[in-house]
Amino acid sequence: MKIEKNSSTIGIASISAVIIIASYAAAQILADVGSLKIGYLFGMSIDGGTFIYPLTFTLRDMIHKKLGKSAARTIIFASAVINILMAGYFALIALVPADPAWELQEAFAAVLGPVWRIVTASIVAEVIAELLDTEIYHLWVTRVTRNHQWSRVLVSNVVSIPVDSVIFAWIAFGGELPVSVVWSIILANIIVKGIVTLASIPFIYIVKDEAL
Repeated sequence: MKIEKNSSTIGIASISAVIIIASYAAAQILADVGSLKIGYLFGMSIDGGTFIYPLTFTLRDMIHKKLGKSAARTIIFASAVINILMAGYFALIALVPADPAWELQEAFAAVLGPVWRIVTASIVAEVIAELLDTEIYHLWVTRVTRNHQWSRVLVSNVVSIPVDSVIFAWIAFGGELPVSVVWSIILANIIVKGIVTLASIPFIYIVKDEAL
């Protein structure tokens, strides 16, 4: 009976880890696709990936909390590779001749055919910011406190979100858009990501503090 109970506990823990990792990868993919759309809200320019990408920082914190620093780093690089493969796949199928009855070839290529500068900006910003988030989270829980779990999410995100926003915006749009528009994108990114971060903080309490 005890063995069955332990097996059940291990099974649930494994399932939760898979769900968190899958959610992280999915959020990364959706954010990169969404970043192809530049919207305009409340007088500021903003890329569409901004609304979901901030969740990756909290999900990364959850992976770190449950599986440790090494696992968090691994999923960061794995997601970067996945996003590169996704962009390459979109580029490939955009080149495939369309069926004569399908009239959306140009629209498909225009929207999903990768803009490699934006793809590069997204991946570079993600890797740098997420690795920075990993280090800050690790330092906080090992050198400051393992209590007040909301603080580890808030502190790591407060640093990594502006870094991500600045790197992405300048690599993606610097020199192509007016400087004022680039800074507008950065400001809008920071504001929206900050709001999403605050909303996502309770997620850190879902998983057990099992690793560093």
